[in-house]
Amino acid sequence: MGKKIKKEVEPPPKDVFDPLTIESKKAATVVLMLKSPEEDILAKACEAIYKFALKGEENKATLLELGAVEPLTKLLTHEDKIVRRNAMMIFGILASNSDVKKLLRELEVMSSVIAQLSPEEEVVIHEFASLCLANMSVEYTGKVQIFEHGGLEPLIRLLSSPDPDVKKNSIECIYNLVQDFQCRTTLQELNAIPPILELLKSEYPIIQLLALKTLGVITCDKEARTTLKDNQGLDHLTKILETKELNDLHVEALAVIANCLEDMDTMVLMQQSGSLKKVLSFAENSTIPDIQKNAAKAITKAAYDPENRKIFHEQEVEKCLVTLLGSDSDGTKIAASQAISAMCENLSCKEFFNTQGIPQIVQLLKSDNEEVREAAALALANLTTSSPANANAAAEADAIDPLINILSSKRDGAVANAATVLTNMAIQEPLRAIIQNHDIMRALLGPLRSTNTVVQSTAALTVAATACDVESRNELKNCGGLEPLIELLHSKNDDVRRHASWAIMVCAGDELMAVELCRLGALDILEEINRSLSRKNKFSEAAYNKLLNNNLSLKYSQTGYLSSSNIISDGFYDYGRINPGTKLSPLKELCLQELNDQRAILLVNNKSDISPPPSMEDKSSDVGYGRSISSSSSLRRASKDKAKKNSFRFSAGFGSPTEEKSEPASGRNTVLSRGATKEKGARKGKGKKEEEKVKEEEEVLAVPKLTESPEKEWYPPPDPEFCLYVLEVTKTILPIVNIKEQIEALAKFVADKMGGKIAKEKLADFSWELHISELKFQLKSNVIPIGYIKKGIFYHRALLFKALADKIGVGCSLVRGEYSRGWNEVKLVNEARKGIIGNLPPPDEYIVDLMFHPGTLLKLRSKEADLYRFL
Repeated sequence: MGKKIKKEVEPPPKDVFDPLTIESKKAATVVLMLKSPEEDILAKACEAIYKFALKGEENKATLLELGAVEPLTKLLTHEDKIVRRNAMMIFGILASNSDVKKLLRELEVMSSVIAQLSPEEEVVIHEFASLCLANMSVEYTGKVQIFEHGGLEPLIRLLSSPDPDVKKNSIECIYNLVQDFQCRTTLQELNAIPPILELLKSEYPIIQLLALKTLGVITCDKEARTTLKDNQGLDHLTKILETKELNDLHVEALAVIANCLEDMDTMVLMQQSGSLKKVLSFAENSTIPDIQKNAAKAITKAAYDPENRKIFHEQEVEKCLVTLLGSDSDGTKIAASQAISAMCENLSCKEFFNTQGIPQIVQLLKSDNEEVREAAALALANLTTSSPANANAAAEADAIDPLINILSSKRDGAVANAATVLTNMAIQEPLRAIIQNHDIMRALLGPLRSTNTVVQSTAALTVAATACDVESRNELKNCGGLEPLIELLHSKNDDVRRHASWAIMVCAGDELMAVELCRLGALDILEEINRSLSRKNKFSEAAYNKLLNNNLSLKYSQTGYLSSSNIISDGFYDYGRINPGTKLSPLKELCLQELNDQRAILLVNNKSDISPPPSMEDKSSDVGYGRSISSSSSLRRASKDKAKKNSFRFSAGFGSPTEEKSEPASGRNTVLSRGATKEKGARKGKGKKEEEKVKEEEEVLAVPKLTESPEKEWYPPPDPEFCLYVLEVTKTILPIVNIKEQIEALAKFVADKMGGKIAKEKLADFSWELHISELKFQLKSNVIPIGYIKKGIFYHRALLFKALADKIGVGCSLVRGEYSRGWNEVKLVNEARKGIIGNLPPPDEYIVDLMFHPGTLLKLRSKEADLYRFL
């Protein structure tokens, strides 16, 4: 420890009268003496006022009220040296009062005070002039006046004064001034670092401390660090750290070193000289929390540079940081965690913490201090990024539970960091399953509703990482997480919008969830985003396509196109063309609507499920409500017993079709039953006597329409006829090896089921519209299962072809055209090119003729294909 500065004021010359001893009631009289023309009286009055002001703030305020300040300012330029000195002494004391400072700024006495710093003046004047400036420099306006009046240069010169009080006042004033960037720049130009470094050798700790504080500020600038290094400043700082008696300076010395370590050259120099090793060892072994904290901060600052990280790793800085994690000081724990966050950008360092450090960090996640938890979560986030091994280590250390608890923290940084760690862990399926078991979706509700964009972004990313299966997506939906997730799509922040799109793309992984997301408006928002060049992103486009691909009914209605990869599943329905942004009503709602004169809605359903009333149910049948026929024997029984089964009304308000009658003279054809004989040839094993058909029709018409039971689960209308189609093509067409022959056979099959070959000139006479209208009336529904249609036009046949092709694995697309047109496109490799190795041209594209010459393949972009599609 050094000495304290203590020095008596130089006594006035012997020819001056003894100073007055005054009290407050006599102060006014003394102040009046400041206007005297007598030099002795002025000197004597100043000395008395000085002693009066020394007694406390109250007396300073009294002198201000008595108007002593203004006449005193005039004495600063008095010809008499003693008067000038005594006046300066008073201002050195008075300037600590804020009201006095304000008045001095208004009186613009700064130039007079700075003039007292000239080398010709006495040391006492230097002392009190520098004290006055130190007091004035506390406030911003005072700093500006000192700088503008050129006070910095004489203050730097006084750092070499033999008087310790002058040094102390000057460095204190400089410290206040260099808080301003412009002053720091000028200080560097005036070469102030060497005299400041000399102050580190002072025997007075206050001077050393102020010098270190000043260096800590100015070394934020690279040029100052270079000057410090060139003047062996690092050696001075290292010696201070090695001197136990100077332990009250260690914190500030480390702060300066922390700035210097940001430079690669300085790091190399300290490594070569061994100073870096000493600093790290000093920090690790110190018992002073502030020293440990500052050491960790120094490492953090320097570790942002990759080369510095490499040097730190060579010096085994990781061991030091792990030690600091065990400190009793929360500040040290925070600083150490932040240092680890910076250091683990180095791969070798990240590997080190896999076995040492992660368990300690996980323990910090449980701290009562929110800042500690935030810093620990940040360290863990960086450690687990692109490191499955560290993610596993964190899980093994039981990090998942405290991380999920942090998601409800009030600190946004802590929440964002915890969400990042959980995302990094969820990339691995075993860890994802554990996270899902901790009710992660409910825990993410708060972050998803946050107003902080970083929290929103990381929370959406965590949803994307964890909502990878149906169960977790249902949990998200059931806890109300879909709505805030969709709301994030409106964000003006690019990351939030991108990550929300990513999460929605993941959530749209199954059809039911895709339909729900569309119902909540996700598709409309994504469509709007993708129309904007500035707001759209790859994830918004992918999410939009994923929603459509998992909601093929909507996709086909909006785009009029299904690719070969869009596999039609049970429950698909063709509503017809709708405009983008128009909502597509759910199938259940469409089934329950009253009959209308609009286009019939076509349904594909391979489940022959009906729910007859108990009194009418054939208990021996395999066809029951909610049960699907899967075996060929069941399908055959369904076909044989269809008269009884078709006598039931469907839960969606369906009536049963009657049997098909012979075509009347007008050429119109009426379908009365799914199992009835067709015109010009009955199906094998399906013939019935005319009287049986009439009796069946009467039974069907006598059955009252069923109303849907509110407590009964709703199922799509069944289509046993389509089930039979699937069974038949599976048995007869699927075994065909040649894909071209498969397509041709399937085309003929579809055409046969929907009215056969139609000559172009007879197309206008093909009364399919009347047939569809009769089906709607007989079914009492706007929704018609595709198997019911026996007279189908282009778009009916194209849909049936696509649905059956998807069942047997034949790749084809479905395209909607104008004026009831629809067609299927297939790709085939030229037979002549088969077996050739090497680059091959793309396969040829064809349109399948299902109308005029069923089974014919029309080369895409040919005249024949255009006639089929458009004319």
